[in-house]
Parts: sequence; structure tokens; C-alpha cells
Amino acid sequence: MSEDISLSQPEKPAAYRVLARKYRPKDFSDLMVGQEPMVRTLTNAFETGRIAQAYMLTGVRGVGKTTTARILARALNYKTPEIDKPTIDLRVPGEHCQAIMEGRHVDVIEMDAASHTGIDDIREIIEQVRYRPVSARYKVYIIDEVHMLSTQAFNGLLKTLEEPPEHVKFIFATTEIRKVPITVLSRCQRFDLRRIAATDLVGLFTTILGKEGVDAEPDALAMIARAAEGSARDGLSLLDQAIAHGAGRVEVEAVRSMLGLADRACIVDLFHHIVKGDVAAVLDEFGRQYEAGASPSVVLTDLADFTHLVTKLKYVPDAANDQSLSEIERTRGAEFASGVAVTTLSRIWQMLLKGIPETESSSRPAGAAEMVLIRLAHAAHLPAPEDAARRLLELSGSDAGRAASVNGSGNGATSAQGSAPATQARGFDAPPTQRATGNGATMLRAVPATQAPAAQPVGRIEEKPAEAPVARAQLKVPVNSVADIAELCAKNRDIRLKTLVRGFVRLVNLEPGRLEINLPDDAPKTLVADLQKRLEEWTDIRWMVILSREPGQQTLLEAEQQAQEKRLSDARQDPDVAAILSRFPGAKIADVRIKGPDPEVEEPQVVAVAESEEGDILPGDDIEH
Repeated sequence: MSEDISLSQPEKPAAYRVLARKYRPKDFSDLMVGQEPMVRTLTNAFETGRIAQAYMLTGVRGVGKTTTARILARALNYKTPEIDKPTIDLRVPGEHCQAIMEGRHVDVIEMDAASHTGIDDIREIIEQVRYRPVSARYKVYIIDEVHMLSTQAFNGLLKTLEEPPEHVKFIFATTEIRKVPITVLSRCQRFDLRRIAATDLVGLFTTILGKEGVDAEPDALAMIARAAEGSARDGLSLLDQAIAHGAGRVEVEAVRSMLGLADRACIVDLFHHIVKGDVAAVLDEFGRQYEAGASPSVVLTDLADFTHLVTKLKYVPDAANDQSLSEIERTRGAEFASGVAVTTLSRIWQMLLKGIPETESSSRPAGAAEMVLIRLAHAAHLPAPEDAARRLLELSGSDAGRAASVNGSGNGATSAQGSAPATQARGFDAPPTQRATGNGATMLRAVPATQAPAAQPVGRIEEKPAEAPVARAQLKVPVNSVADIAELCAKNRDIRLKTLVRGFVRLVNLEPGRLEINLPDDAPKTLVADLQKRLEEWTDIRWMVILSREPGQQTLLEAEQQAQEKRLSDARQDPDVAAILSRFPGAKIADVRIKGPDPEVEEPQVVAVAESEEGDILPGDDIEH
């Protein structure tokens, strides 16, 4: 006798679905998280029957563009025994809802433009739109990443997109809206899906974890929300990973280890050491965070985020109510906001913006991050611009009797163009004054020693003949030098001839009606004739312009360059300028100019440009007194 024995097969466990797919929004009520303006617009449009022929959904990755497209397709084809019209009230599943949300409905065609970029793919769509839908109300074409279509594909779609059949709707999604031709955008109703706020993400995570029966620490959820950067999909993926990493519980330490983050309290301590200028404490704190597993670039990024928070709290104290902030960020951030100047915060922010990419691209990120932190701490000792200006005024007023002469030549360092009396006193027992410019450079300005003698204007070369003919004094338009000729050109608005005279003419001899000059080989061939013709027109006498082989004097440009080099040399020998340059390594004299237009006092002006904190040599603004 045989006996049938049936073995019961164990049931296979259901396949695990990640949180981003399991809790994907199914109707417009789920989309209310962060996308309220779009939902409100679509609600009003469906209620009034103003349904567009094409929609363009744009936003960063993970904010719900494809999901919104499917929900919109579901709303367009919604049908139940009670309701048979487009509606946004999708609480009761309709006849086509399940197939549409799963991406398998025959009348809702989804296409990824990243893999179907050519005109042939669009031509296939154009041929199919003529046929009515099989079972649904509308035939809906969902084209994801539409910006990747070729130019021919876009052009082929234009006519159909402008006048589609009544039974066809288009829904486009893209992360690069600027790459979509304006001719396509003008034919679509556009919706910009916003980044989801960190507070909304924390609320979403809390709701999902409640359904999953998973415990979580609030600070851990705040970390994940910040790392998601406004993307619900990225946030849920990180949350899924955090649950697995923490063995069924989302904890702060597990999330920090998973993301390579530094402790927020440690970031606050690091910021505190930076604003104090304690380089040793800064490096020690960074070393502890690095040994604990924090990424150097992430530490700098978190430091930049905290700097932004402190700056924001100075003007918007209510920003401390953000749920994504930890308690220490709220309390210490408010303290720093009341005690750290905006100029200091702005300087830290700018240096971090430059230091973060340097660290990310460096082959030694830890060392690169340490160098950035050292520059930040060193910059904390630099005074604010208003303090530097105030200190300069104090220095110029306190030691008015301690003026010193400058090289005996009158070339020295002066303050910026301002009131002359305030700049005639000097005293540099205290540290030299500096001013931070808007681009991170530092302007150094020394106060003048004494009133400088009137200086000869640059560019004028006076010829002094042994005997000036009587006719020269009787000329209607005196021409005594090449500089006079250049001034005549400027007065008569012949800028071209003035430029040629200044750059090429070397004077050999000059008498009324007779001009001997030497010209270099690269001078224009017509310069002699042009100069003779213009001099006769402007002076009403006949002129002979003779080309000589003698070397002649310097051109006006050469004389100006030589004079400028002499002023720079004299300025370097000035004791106060030398003191500034020695106190600020990397500073250099960029220019020496003649102050004007005071007819009584003309003082040379020295501009010393110091290295910025990032190592760039940049010109700065003048400090006015």
C-alpha cells in the first residue's frame, strides 16, 4: 500500500521594498509635503476644467517629478462607478489607478529621454498620437529627462506639442530646465517643484518610522535631513541605510559614522577656537575629529554651514526654531551671533568657500584642511575695516609732533586722498594700520612724514636752450617742448597724433619753426609729415620737421616710466614704508601717485597692497580721512 505524502513548501518571504518605493506618494494629498503651490494650482485647474495640453515639471533630483507625473496621469484618467472625469480627489482607487502607478498601463507611455534621444523615437510618438487610447480617457506621454533630447527631436515634437489631438496629453520632467528650448517651454504649463525643507523631511521620516516601528533619535533624523539637501528620495535612501547600520534603530553615532560627519558640538567648538584665533586649539580639535572618522572636506562644509547659521541668526533670530538644528546649534549660534561681527563672519565664509574645493581636490585632504583652518585662525587677529580706519585716525592725531622727513626728495608714503591737515602728522609706535578690502585683500597706508614739496608733473620734459630767441616769446602759440606739442594735440582733439608723439618722438632740437627729432624704426612713416602739417595749422607759422640720426632725448612715455621707477625707489627707502613692509610679509608697493588737486600741497602717495588670507595679491581701496 502506498501512501501519498505531501510536503508543504515554506512560504517565501515577500521581497523587501526600500522605503523610497514603499512610501512613494500615491495621490496629491501625499504631495502636499513641500509642493503646496503646485497642488493648489492643479486643484483649481481641474475644478474649472482648464486642463493644459502639456506640463513641464522641473526640480532637483528626488523631489518627486516622475511621481507627480504618474499622479497627474492618474488624475487625468480617473474613473470610478461614481466619478468619470478628471479630478484631483484620488482617495478612492479608480479603474486605471493601480496600473498607472506601477508604470504598466497601456495608455500611459513612459519614455526616458536619456536613452531615447533621437528624432526616430519622437517620430514614433508622432505616428502613434493619431490613434485613440485603448481604455483610458487620455493617452498620456511621460518623457523623463526631456532636456537630453536632440535638437532635431525637439524640432520634430513642436508641431504635435502645439496642436495635439484632444485625447493626448504630454508630461515632461527635467532637472536641467535651461537646456530645454524656449519654443518647447512656451507650449507647456510649467511647475517648479521646490526642494523639501529640512523640517518637512524630519516630519516625513518620523511618520514613516512610526509605521515601520523603528525608534530614532531626533538629532539623527536632523542629520539625515541636512544630508538629503531637499530630496525626499535621497533622504529615504539614507534613512534606509541608517536603519540597517544601526540594527533597527536610528542613532546619532551610527548616522555620524555612516555619513562621515563630525559631531555638531565639535564643529561649534572648532568655530569658537577660530574666532579666538587659537591656532593650536583649532588643529587639536580638527585632529580629534579626523581621528574619529570625519572627512576633512565635510568638517569644512559643516563649519561653513554653522558660519551661515550664525550670520543668519544675527538678522533672523527666529531661524533658531528650525527643527533640523540641534540644541547646541541653537544656543551657541545665538551667542556667536551677538558677539561676532558680520565682517568677521563674511571673511570666514569667503575663505571656506575657497578652501573647501581645494581640500576636495587635494591629494592630501587632511593637510589641505589644516592649512585652511590655520588661515582662518590667523585672519581672526586682523582688525575690522572700521577699527583700522579709527586706529589710523588715532595714530595720525596722537603724534602730530613726531614728523620726519622722507629721503629729502619729497617722495614718501601718504594717506588716501582726503583732508590735508589730518595727513601731515605721523606716529608708528603702534602696529601699522591696514584695511580689508571687499575681495579679501588688505590695503596698507602709511601716514606722511611732512608736507611734501610741490612735485613736477610726470610727463613734461622741459628743454632749456642756452639762449631763447626773442621770436619764441612772441609766438602766438608757444611750443617749447615735446610736452607742449602733445598738449596741442590734446587741445585740438587729435588723440592719435598725441599718442604717436608721446610714444615715438625723441627731441634733438627745437626752435620756432624748426623741429629736429629722432624716431625709432617702428614709428609710422607718415608721422613727420603729419606733425609738420598740424603744427602749421595750430601755430600759424611755417614749420620744418627734420628727421635726425642723433639719439635725442627720451620720449614722454620713457620719461614717465623712469620718474615712476624713481618714486618707487624713493618710497622703498622711506623708513615708515619699510616698517609696514617688514611687519606685513607679502606686502608690496603697487603704485606711487601725486596727490591733487590741492595747489599748495602735492604729496606723493604710496599704495601698498598686502597678500589676502588666501595668498592672492589684490589691490584695495583707499582709506579716507
